[in-house]
Amino acid sequence: MDMELLTPSTGLIIWQTISLFAIILQIVCLISLLKNNFRDGDKLIWTIVVIFVPIAGSILYLFIGRRKRLLNY
Repeated sequence: MDMELLTPSTGLIIWQTISLFAIILQIVCLISLLKNNFRDGDKLIWTIVVIFVPIAGSILYLFIGRRKRLLNY
C-alpha cells in the first residue's frame, strides 16, 4: 500500500492554513499600527507596506516598525 504524504486534500489544508496565518498576521499588524503613534508619515508608510506586501511587510513591521513607535507616557 503506497501512502503519499501530500495528497491533494492535504495540500489544500496546508495552503489554507498558510493563507489564514497571513491574514491574521496582517490584521494584527494593522491594529498595532492604528493604535500607536509614529513620527511624521511613518504610520502611513508602514500601513501601505503591510497592505500591499502582506507577509513580508507584516514581518518587517514586527521586526523594524514596532521599534519606531512613539511611546505615550
